[in-house]
Amino acid sequence: MRGVGEGRWRRGAGQVGRSVTVWAVSTLTMLALAGILPDFRLQSPDGDSATRIAVTAALGAGAFGVLSALVWPLLVRLLLLVPAFFLGLLVFFLNGSLLLVALRVNPTGSSEAAPETAVIVAAVMSAVASATGAALAVRDDDAYRRRLARLADRHRRAHPPCATTPGTVFLQLDGVGHDVLTGAVAGGLMPTVARWTGARGERSATHRLTPWRTDWSSQTGASQLGILHGSTYDIPAFRWYEKESGEVMVSNRPTSAAELQRRAIARTGDGGLLTADGASRGNLFGGGADEQALVLSIATRRRGRANRSRAGYFAYFSDPANAVRTVLSFTAEVCREITQSTRARIRRQRPRVARGGLYPLVRGFATVVERDVVVAAVMGDLLAGRTAVYADLVAYDEVAHHSGPHSRDAEQVLRRLDRCLALIEKVAEHAPRPYRIVVLSDHGQSPGETFRARFGLTLSDLVRAGCGLPVPRRAERTYSGTEARAAVRAALRRPVEEHPDRLSEPIVLASGNLGLISFPDVPHRMTKEEIDARHPALLSTLANHPGIAFLLVRGEEHDGLLLGAHGAEIPLDRLDTEPGPLAAFGPGAADAVRRTHGFPHTADIMVNSWYDPDDGEVLAFEEQIGSHGGLGGAQSRPFLLSPVALSAPCDDGTEPVGAEQIHRILRRWLRETDGPQVPVTASPDERRAA
Repeated sequence: MRGVGEGRWRRGAGQVGRSVTVWAVSTLTMLALAGILPDFRLQSPDGDSATRIAVTAALGAGAFGVLSALVWPLLVRLLLLVPAFFLGLLVFFLNGSLLLVALRVNPTGSSEAAPETAVIVAAVMSAVASATGAALAVRDDDAYRRRLARLADRHRRAHPPCATTPGTVFLQLDGVGHDVLTGAVAGGLMPTVARWTGARGERSATHRLTPWRTDWSSQTGASQLGILHGSTYDIPAFRWYEKESGEVMVSNRPTSAAELQRRAIARTGDGGLLTADGASRGNLFGGGADEQALVLSIATRRRGRANRSRAGYFAYFSDPANAVRTVLSFTAEVCREITQSTRARIRRQRPRVARGGLYPLVRGFATVVERDVVVAAVMGDLLAGRTAVYADLVAYDEVAHHSGPHSRDAEQVLRRLDRCLALIEKVAEHAPRPYRIVVLSDHGQSPGETFRARFGLTLSDLVRAGCGLPVPRRAERTYSGTEARAAVRAALRRPVEEHPDRLSEPIVLASGNLGLISFPDVPHRMTKEEIDARHPALLSTLANHPGIAFLLVRGEEHDGLLLGAHGAEIPLDRLDTEPGPLAAFGPGAADAVRRTHGFPHTADIMVNSWYDPDDGEVLAFEEQIGSHGGLGGAQSRPFLLSPVALSAPCDDGTEPVGAEQIHRILRRWLRETDGPQVPVTASPDERRAA
């Protein structure tokens, strides 16, 4: 008992010492700013002694610190209904207001600041206080944990944890393919993952690494819906046209995400992977979780307690230093992107895409704001003892789209993601229950220049030429719609709708290196014969183009046809023996094409771009030099990193195929923890077979 008491006294003395040191540094910072900024003073107009000025600064810094500790959490609770993107901007103004109050209540009465100057002073003081606290706590690994634990205490008192069985946290590294992960581990970029997999040789592996294959639509909308809700049925691409409604469905549009989630639940008859005390953070879909933050499918709902972030979201923004640090890091990331893109342009790097406009802001949001909020939310969930948590970190996917999956920019993001994994692992050690950490990805990315850069025209231009329609002299860019842009729109609560302009012309949509062509004035899916009768040159123009590998169309005599160059025409039921142009795409390609052909909303013409199996390159129909969405290369081979304490993903040692199988594997692992039982349902294909 004596040792325990001494330990408590020692920790208490250390906390007091750190608080006094932070106070002293904040006082010196205030004095320095008063000497630099003309609209900020700590003395009366008649002048004061140095002692009185120092006392004024100390009282002001102390009052600001107390107000930040007491008032700021209440303000954040009131502002949780404000879009997350704007909350970061409000941080500066609220901090400035608190400083003005601190100066007003100063008993010396000789300090004052202009409102705009107060914003600057408050931001600098918060940043300095945060840096000082972090430096003092560098040898105290529990400092940040204790702060989060205090914020989670209220939840635990209201809902005492009764389960001692392990919980599970699923961390999705968006767009990180199996080859990228293994390369990063071998190159020393991800020491945490290297330690888990035993790559260092220092200890036995605690996790096993398993690659898996996606469907033809290798993108987050299909994969994450399958992982969280158990169904990828009727998702032919990232975006597609539905003839009966006249709408373009886009996976990262809030209204579309909500509809896709509704359809998946109706098809499976189940709420999702996270229905038992789960939390969904930063995802396109909710997974049936009670707690959701930055989830796109609920972004269109009325703001309220049902769709706002709580523990982790509050835990992060309740500390003004955290909020200021995130905003400053966001600004630094924007500057870093501008510098890197300028360097790439000066060096004439190839391949390269435009990275101007709003992209630096989107990158900053994905790599800083979204990451910080999601990681803090996950840590809050762990300390609250939730049974299952699923979070998506989109930073790598966003950067790799524009810089390339193997670029130095992308490698820097992988380093930061590894630090996030290490931090979550450390917090899990102090959670009220043990946790098993599963890391996975939803797809990879395949490198290569864009179709437009290679041939000087877009897929839409080529389609118009094949239909005999006017083609613009200058090819217009096909802008990408990545997950990070969707997260920004969700944070701003500004959904973007898409509607076709002219129903008499074909609608051409791009999803990475997968193209979809639909004729909106024909109510059914057209056959090859109907397309030939209407546009005799279209299919041959597409199939014989050097940037296109194959087409999928519906036939009259045969249910589906695969078209290739030089008149190749192969019925889908013969692909196993006559793969034709699919031979280069490896095992599983024929099954993926056949499955997509059976979807109700598959386009009249499905187009997959050229693929070079030697270097893994594809030609994206969007403005991306790292793309995914179709077949070809690393985009179809994500990974699953699971604790060895859980059963192997597949008993026979084969690779899992499709996100629906990943969903069933994750459900099995939740059952193995002996926690709250999640109802297990057979796959739709299994039910139909029965």
